[in-house]
Amino acid sequence: MTRLLSRAARRYGLVAVALLLLPLGAAVPTATGAPTDRTACLPGSLPETGLQGDVPAADRDSGRSRDGFRCNMRLLGSAPGRGGGITSVTFDHCAYVGTFFPGNLLGPDEGVRVLDIADPSAPVHTTTLTEPAMLAGTWESLKVNAARKLLVGAGVPALTGAGLLSVYDISDCAHPRLLNPGPGTDLALPVPITAHEGGFSPDGRTYWASGTAPGLLSAVDLTDPSNPRVIWQGLPGLSMHGFGFSPDGTRMYLANNLGGLKVLDVAAVQRRDPRPHVPELADLSWTDGWATQHAIPVTYQGKPYVFAVDEAGSGGVKLIDVADERNPRIARSIKLAINLPENQDSMLASASGGSLFAYDAHYCAADRPADPTALACSWTSSGIRVFDVRDPAAIREIGYFNPPARTGENSELWNSPHALASIIGPPLLAAPTVAQAMLGGAFDPAQALSARTGTLAFGDLSTDWCFSPPEWRGNQLWTTCADNGFLALELAPEVYTPPADQLSTTGS
Repeated sequence: MTRLLSRAARRYGLVAVALLLLPLGAAVPTATGAPTDRTACLPGSLPETGLQGDVPAADRDSGRSRDGFRCNMRLLGSAPGRGGGITSVTFDHCAYVGTFFPGNLLGPDEGVRVLDIADPSAPVHTTTLTEPAMLAGTWESLKVNAARKLLVGAGVPALTGAGLLSVYDISDCAHPRLLNPGPGTDLALPVPITAHEGGFSPDGRTYWASGTAPGLLSAVDLTDPSNPRVIWQGLPGLSMHGFGFSPDGTRMYLANNLGGLKVLDVAAVQRRDPRPHVPELADLSWTDGWATQHAIPVTYQGKPYVFAVDEAGSGGVKLIDVADERNPRIARSIKLAINLPENQDSMLASASGGSLFAYDAHYCAADRPADPTALACSWTSSGIRVFDVRDPAAIREIGYFNPPARTGENSELWNSPHALASIIGPPLLAAPTVAQAMLGGAFDPAQALSARTGTLAFGDLSTDWCFSPPEWRGNQLWTTCADNGFLALELAPEVYTPPADQLSTTGS
């Protein structure tokens, strides 16, 4: 009888989750494509036990996921702190750990932590940035321009922020120096922007801030970093996200939260025309994936492409041909097996009880902008994934590192968005893919059943959420995950040889 009641409860939970998900995604077609090929794991690896990218329910519930999973990658050193915020950034031998509001204010060390990574095996905390923008939560706004040695972050307390912007000189990367004590930092002198995401033009003269609600896009002139001022604003769409730029800074590839990419001509802003006009050249949309995160412009044999990353809906990473800037086209998709429509039942069985995100890409970095040889991506619940992209027609996975789960440590991770969001149980952001898999007959309810399926609230931390771009340092990758904080990883030389002109690039 007990077993029957337990089975009935799980079935009830599955129905409840399906009802929660279906209205959110019923109009959105499901993900398509095949999983990206993967290489064999070298001795010393601790490989995944299920589908590519999946952390099965059994591994979560047994505690196996607390050991993590790795293939052809190893951990060199870490600095967990109280969690890693959403996105962090690195420069020279330093890392700047993003903040998440309000949890960041509950810890003993409030603000953006600065780490000296001169010895990757033993990161050293050198100082903490406590300006208002740093305390208000930096979300995806914390970015560096290496050419000008500038660090900028905007305050984003709740999905969208406004007014707060701090600019730092990072010539001494371990001890940033505030450059704008007035506009943007002085609470009485707000900069008229909305913020969620931000990034630099290639020359570092312009910091662009984008808001998700509304999709206001602002160009902030930093010619004089002590006096940031808005020189153009527009509303390209209802909800905009991150972006990348052509090398000359005249074309912006702007992510659309609804699933797509806009190409904007920002040459007038780059030239500093008195009344700049920013025309839209193209608007490419897709239906397998949404909440498109950012774009990384690259070239193959001189021909321009963009890697565009979908944050939700199992869209993975798309390689887009932008040679005809008015008619861009999708050339290739990079997806893990757990992202495919026929595996959404397995996804629901494992990801339930883990909170809002299931298994989706978030931020990527190419190892150089011209003829990239590898792409490293953060993947929620699937860890850091690395792909050989030398041949765009034959992309394959060469390694991954999914950090140890910090199950049960919710109350200690004040700066982790995962820990704070764990009050929610089901993976609601997977709604479009789950709903359409159901409607398309590719969903087996029996396969979706697990002891986790009925968890509608108070999710656990049985995986980590990796959001930050994994930035290249030879065979090393420096990144930050929500629960485990800063991580210095090393990719096995047997699977990756850094090009002589390696230059980690995230697009903005």
